[in-house]
Amino acid sequence: MTTTPSTQILPVADLIAYQEGAVVSRQILKADAGNVTLFAFDLGQELSEHTAPFDALVHVLEGEVEIRISGKPFNLKAGEAIVMPANEPHAVKALKPFKMLLTMIRA
Repeated sequence: MTTTPSTQILPVADLIAYQEGAVVSRQILKADAGNVTLFAFDLGQELSEHTAPFDALVHVLEGEVEIRISGKPFNLKAGEAIVMPANEPHAVKALKPFKMLLTMIRA
């Protein structure tokens, strides 16, 4: 997968488009220390509960989402962010079509 060149201004939310009934992703950066990935979720689309071995920051760019962390729901809208701690179960569900920037740190 190709990453986006780093020496340009990025219209982040415009780098990914919604697809009906789908979750779309696009990796922006990838390095040993972590990665940055854009996601676009259509209404009602979700990622079922899972865990990850690293901390991750979710920054909502558009729309609204429910993120459950260890069973506790958090509703976020554009401009808000939350940390999903390593090894804690989490799930993501689009309350409206939404886009997020996910930054995962592997240190």
